[in-house]
Amino acid sequence: MKKRFLLLLALGMLGSAGVQAQITSWTADNGNGTFTNPLFYDEFSDPDILRVGDDFYLAGTTMHTVPGLVILHSKDLVNWENISYCFDRFDFGDDSFSLKNHKEIYGQGIWAPCIRYANGQFYVFSNVNGKGLQCYTAKDIHGPWTHHNMKGNIYDLGVLFDDDGKVYAIHGYGTVKCTELQPDMSGPVEGTERVIIPEGNGVGEGHHMYKIDGMYYLISTDYKPNGRTLCSRSKSIWGPYETRVITADENYGYHAASLTQVPRGEKYRIGQDGTMFALGPVDKDATACTNAHQGGIVQATDGSWWALFMQDFHSIGRTVCLMPMTWKDGWPMVGLEGNLGRAPRTWFKPGLQPDAVSQQQASTFAPYNRNESFDGKKLGRVWQWNHNPEEKMWSLKGGRLRLNTMPAEQLMWARNTLTQRVIGPKSITTVELYVKGMKDGDVCGLGNINVPCSWIGIVQTGKASVLRCFEQLTNDTVDVPITFPEGKIWLRSIGDYDNDQAQYAYSTDGKNFQTLGRMMPLSYQLISFQGSRHALFAFNVKGKNGGYAEFDNFTVEEPCADRSKNIPYGKTFRIINKATGRPAHCDPHGLLYDTRADDQGKRTQFQIIDRGAGKVSLKCVDGRYVKVYGDGLPGDVRFTTQADDAEVFLWQDYLDHDFMLFSLKNHRYIGKSPTTGSPYSMDFPGADPARRNGAVLRWEEIK
Repeated sequence: MKKRFLLLLALGMLGSAGVQAQITSWTADNGNGTFTNPLFYDEFSDPDILRVGDDFYLAGTTMHTVPGLVILHSKDLVNWENISYCFDRFDFGDDSFSLKNHKEIYGQGIWAPCIRYANGQFYVFSNVNGKGLQCYTAKDIHGPWTHHNMKGNIYDLGVLFDDDGKVYAIHGYGTVKCTELQPDMSGPVEGTERVIIPEGNGVGEGHHMYKIDGMYYLISTDYKPNGRTLCSRSKSIWGPYETRVITADENYGYHAASLTQVPRGEKYRIGQDGTMFALGPVDKDATACTNAHQGGIVQATDGSWWALFMQDFHSIGRTVCLMPMTWKDGWPMVGLEGNLGRAPRTWFKPGLQPDAVSQQQASTFAPYNRNESFDGKKLGRVWQWNHNPEEKMWSLKGGRLRLNTMPAEQLMWARNTLTQRVIGPKSITTVELYVKGMKDGDVCGLGNINVPCSWIGIVQTGKASVLRCFEQLTNDTVDVPITFPEGKIWLRSIGDYDNDQAQYAYSTDGKNFQTLGRMMPLSYQLISFQGSRHALFAFNVKGKNGGYAEFDNFTVEEPCADRSKNIPYGKTFRIINKATGRPAHCDPHGLLYDTRADDQGKRTQFQIIDRGAGKVSLKCVDGRYVKVYGDGLPGDVRFTTQADDAEVFLWQDYLDHDFMLFSLKNHRYIGKSPTTGSPYSMDFPGADPARRNGAVLRWEEIK
């Protein structure tokens, strides 16, 4: 109970006396010329990147939600804005994506897009399960978009518009194929499919094809037995290809999350109540296939190259990391010279160099405005419907969102459910629910539409109302009798997504909140291939159209969005090694070592020297500065008494006082092995999934 109380207090959710987080949203831009991954702390999977002139465009998977195929725009690869979707609803002339007649289209939909520009227009290619290859074209990136149903069995593809005017699709897993496409996007060119990389070469899927200086480069991702991203190159589109791994094991200190499981061989329905869902075990030492992988590469206007790859961030789902690249012997390697294959979590924005002074940015912004008053004529761009909505059964009326109830047995089958992705690492979401329009059998509220799902809301039985918290994982309900002094109730979701847990709360006055139900475990899952999503829902469990619910003032607070105080400037602090729990110690012999856990002497106390743009030097309060000699091997981390001679590191913010120190000399990290007994060295390639290889540190302020 104490742990739960402290978490709620930290999130500012224990009523009106709680700490109120600043209402800002995560952006990777640190405002000083650097950025910190992930680019977005919400789901954005299967990214593909395109540059046209000075503009960058990023397309991503949207599965069964609509509007579909999201496109973001950026000028600097760090600050992004949502500018377009390729379609408003699935338009195949049937009810496949409408949740009618208990037809479940979860884990399907449209995914793994490829965005290209040629012939004076934009192209977005993607697959729809059961419908084949789709293409959307537009002269203007904002639309309108024209839909071309190309059909055929081509998916998870990369597309290349070659210099001779031919268009090629690269596709397949293991056995990689190339198929020529009709230039009018009417379909594949019959008889052109050929194998260009045979099975047995360790190549996977998620293909992105480029032609650079006359050479063909294919970026792919493999999952057997662990996630890796590869590059295959050839002088001909048809091969032969040679292949190299360009990144592996970059996990940024995140292990694989618990995966939702169902009994093998069991028939199940995503929407059913019951306890057949289970959360799988967690191996904190493993990345599995969750490390930085599938995505595209791009050259910035300054000539630098960058990868935009997705990574699994626990129950958030998959999102995008921006990673510098280095060309080495003709191969586009992720990372920097001296540490190829890995990439810093914090690095300098394109166009800025490590020797740059502090670059205060004029404007930093997040892709979405997550807060919604429902006062406008349209919904904000952040919202997506769970499957095609029934347009006549919802409206924006009187400054509120009205959802008319339709028959459904459970949340996952409820039509006209409005969703937006949760945002991490922690956030608090609140919405006002007006209940006077509810009728017998109506269920309305705020939920997490995931597998398994959960929700908090009002259940109307006759003239009686009850407040209910439902958790599908345990098939458990918690009911509370409720009255509505103001004709409404405030519902809240408290999320700690890095730690895969959330809890619901409610208020009848908008000031004092009480939690309801337990702190629920969250998971990622490969059933619907989506992370956690907030859901505003209204349905009727008695098989009929009922009344309606109205929602207003949807707000999202992000306690961790403001990272301006994450680097301990002006503070005196100890450095605790996450692997050993012991503080770093400036040994009188001249080495950086560790000491007993309770040692708080001067030689365990440090201060930061600000070098600008996130660069720091480390000073022991005894007057010595940390300096690296030689190649950064054990014993090379020693000291100098000259401030100008001190080592300059780039601070790597891992949030919640966790950090790493990145060398601008050899592009490796300072750390101490937890097993060998060696002193600190400057030779660690990066974090391990559990943050206990000795490279991830924690600072504790001394007051």
